[in-house]
Amino acid sequence: MSERTPALVLGIGNLLWADEGFGVRCLEALHQRFDVPRGVELLDGGTQGLYLVNPVADAERVLVFDAIDYGLAPGTLKVVRDDDVPRFAGVRKMSLHQTTFQEVLLAAAMLQKTPRHVTLVGVQLGAIDDFGGTLTPPVSAALDEALRLGVEELRAWGFTLSPRAVPAPPLFAQALVRETYEAQRPADDAVCREGDARFLNIRARSLGE
Repeated sequence: MSERTPALVLGIGNLLWADEGFGVRCLEALHQRFDVPRGVELLDGGTQGLYLVNPVADAERVLVFDAIDYGLAPGTLKVVRDDDVPRFAGVRKMSLHQTTFQEVLLAAAMLQKTPRHVTLVGVQLGAIDDFGGTLTPPVSAALDEALRLGVEELRAWGFTLSPRAVPAPPLFAQALVRETYEAQRPADDAVCREGDARFLNIRARSLGE
């Protein structure tokens, strides 16, 4: 039987749908700002859905960063643990093919390989229906505190994280790194609120190219 991962840190969400990318942005910030010790694995869960079952099932402890939709004020942070996590984990589906984290936990339970501890650091989203959008201001403002709470949880589990003197290399292609991605967001008066020209090619069509 293979050895279990002592701690798995998951960032879940879709960077292209505004606040839905919060969890991945938290993971990105954790990677850039902290030296993560041996025994802690960082995983960009993105929208992998049921492909996350094995990493989750094989972990002793799982820390999840994600956006939640529970009727709170946008940007409100909520930390839930263990048996309470399935009630909060998961935003409304963007397609019939999308799998929520609740379903990942259920699948792990069916395999009889659930983590001993699961902690969710969730933020109440403000908007997700803006394809190509960035984090909205209230959600963006909550990121540093979410990261602090996550680091605090890992330390409570016995893992020491040290601030990096120099930021780590990016987790993603440069175009998706937060600073680059948000800097390239078109101005509000040039944006299609259902997306932007980088993904829909509407600018090229409007110019007759």
